[in-house]
Parts: sequence; structure tokens; C-alpha cells
Amino acid sequence: MTTLMVADDHPLFRDAIGAVIAAGLPGTRLLEADSLARAMQEAERHEEALDLLLLDLNLPDAEGLDGLSRLRETYPELPVAIVSAEQDRRTVLAAIEMGAVGYIPKSTPRDDLLAALRQLLEGQLYLPPQVMRRPPPARPAPALTAAPSDSRLARLTDKQLEVLELLSRGASNKGIARELDVAETTVKTHVSAILRKLGVASRVQAILLANELDLTRYRAGHRSG
Repeated sequence: MTTLMVADDHPLFRDAIGAVIAAGLPGTRLLEADSLARAMQEAERHEEALDLLLLDLNLPDAEGLDGLSRLRETYPELPVAIVSAEQDRRTVLAAIEMGAVGYIPKSTPRDDLLAALRQLLEGQLYLPPQVMRRPPPARPAPALTAAPSDSRLARLTDKQLEVLELLSRGASNKGIARELDVAETTVKTHVSAILRKLGVASRVQAILLANELDLTRYRAGHRSG
């Protein structure tokens, strides 16, 4: 039996997510907590059975990423995903960098929420595409010329750049395979090559680096060059 916990101090939200899980993930046991202290007590009681903890960022006894930090320190093996109304890209990436396995905005539609939960339960990272998508620049960029730091992106093939851009939008291996019409094993091979060529140890680090180097702008200049 799959066991999830939702830690949120709003009963209506806990009821709503419970209804979604009951309808879309039948047979799933749902634990509830209205504070970080309660969540940690429940995690201790059900540590062996708990498959995923859905954590709100604004609990009465934990503000921002503090709750995530304390959970990661106490239960390093417990998968924790953030479910929050906060959608700032920096907050999303900071949570993932701290060890969260996913970040689900509270505005996520029902079907997308279920897809995200299934993805997380399969052991994959989930990042919200609408948050990860870089907004258009406020004014035209001067010139699409490669900066010295772009040399790291220049190591990647066109297909690897495409895969990295999809990763940056929060796509899973399965989603990338479907988007590019290739086998999932091919995507895994591309991801491994991307990590090696960029000199990073994880998908999250690759996403952070792609953001730092402005991958979208680099690809635009690369295509026009």
C-alpha cells in the first residue's frame, strides 16, 4: 500500500488533496498533519511505510524552507515534495537544491497534480513547467554573442541542448522521450552525457547551470549563427 502524508495547516486544502488522491490513486493511505511538529511525529511513527511527504512552505511552526531543512536533517531518506502557493522560480530551485524531490504549485489542475504525484512515486523529480519556463526578456537583448561561460554549453550537441531545455522546463525522462519521439533509454543516455559535459553531478545542478548561462538565449543565438 502506498502511504502519503500532507502537511498543511488548512483543513480545506487537506480535504481537497485527499479527495484527489482517493479518486486518482485508489488504495493510497493518506496521513495528515497541521504543523511541522505533527508531521515529524507522524514521520517517526510511519517512517518505514511513508512513501512521500507533501509539505506546505508556510506552516505555523515553520516558515519558508525551514521545515524542509529540518525534515531533510532528521529524515534524510524520506522523499519530501513541496506543495505551495509560492511559485517564485528561485524558491522552486532552492527547494530542489535542498533535497526536495519535487515542487507542486497549489494552483496545479487536478489531472496535472495526479500526474505529478505518480511521477514522484516512481522516483522521478517533478518541476512545474509553468514555473520553470523562463519569462520573455523585458527589453531586447543587445547581441546574441556567446559569452566565455557559454563554452560549457558549446560542448553539447544540438539534441543535448534540446534535452537540457526540456529538463529546465521540468519535463521527466518519459515526457522528454514523448516530446522528441525517442526511446526513454535514449533520453537517459543524453542526460548522462549532459551531466558529464557540464561537469555537474545531478539534473538539478544542470538545470541551475542552464539558468545561470541563459540556455534559451544561447540556443537562439546558436540557431541564428
